[in-house]
Amino acid sequence: MTNQTHDVKKIAVIGTGVIGNGWIARFLAHGFDVNAFDPAEGAEERTRKAIAQAWPTLEKLGLAKGATQNRVIFLPTIKEAVSDADLIQENVPEREDLKKSVLSSIDEHAKSNAIIGSSTSGIMPSTLQEGLRHPERLIVAHPFNPVYILPLVELVGGEKTNPEIIERATLFYKSLRMKPLIVRKEIEGHLADRLMEALWREALHLVNDGVATTEEVDAAIIYGAGLRWAQMGPFLTFHLAGGEKGMRHMLEQFGPSLQLPWTKLKAPILTDELKEKVITGCESHAGEVSIAELERKRNEFLVELLDLVESYWPESKTLEKV
Repeated sequence: MTNQTHDVKKIAVIGTGVIGNGWIARFLAHGFDVNAFDPAEGAEERTRKAIAQAWPTLEKLGLAKGATQNRVIFLPTIKEAVSDADLIQENVPEREDLKKSVLSSIDEHAKSNAIIGSSTSGIMPSTLQEGLRHPERLIVAHPFNPVYILPLVELVGGEKTNPEIIERATLFYKSLRMKPLIVRKEIEGHLADRLMEALWREALHLVNDGVATTEEVDAAIIYGAGLRWAQMGPFLTFHLAGGEKGMRHMLEQFGPSLQLPWTKLKAPILTDELKEKVITGCESHAGEVSIAELERKRNEFLVELLDLVESYWPESKTLEKV
């Protein structure tokens, strides 16, 4: 790093759905002023409601000096929203044509030194850079829901990205108490979502084939792998599985089983029958508990879990290195 402080003072958020509103809440909690734009009817009302719902959790996490829920303003055009912003976070729906159109408008009206970060979960930055006047300042900055709690943000540069933009963005997201993970090579789905998608596909097969219900699949993760992954992830978990000799012995002993056809790499066809199994399974599992109550319990759990994770891994060499 050439500097130790970021240069972002004003932020614009384009697209205020679940992810966009999560970003706004996090930005506000860290004392930033935010310009917002979303042409959907009722967008501002939904944003202010989402911020209010997230604020008690953010108070538990700790607010920056001067942080309030009121430092966000909605503006009528993209031009007005981005013209004075140092960083623009784009969060429109995951359609390539729509994202390219919106990013082109952002690129046209943003300051020359502004960072443009797309929250896309799957599209590669080089694809999004096509046709931009200043493609060198666009990166993928992909967060995870709920954005105002979870610290991981994947930073992915495209073929034309200026490395300095990655450096500046890393410093900024770290100032939000996030864990920027720089993805070494751009690939569809980036890193974390590719891992989650593999598990999701296998889970759908297990439900589709009648091996397990949605509740049983969830229990298998909650009380088994999930508890370990929150602390160590899959590689260190398997490193311990090898005993005193670690991963070396683990691969020698269990490596041959990787060739057994246990898993199914392709997703099952999403038939109406499978959809109903998944939907009714989730509804039965949730019971009378509302989505709002589930979100509240999730948030409380994540805040406590983050404290526990940080106590065991106060510094992550991988995520701190740029």
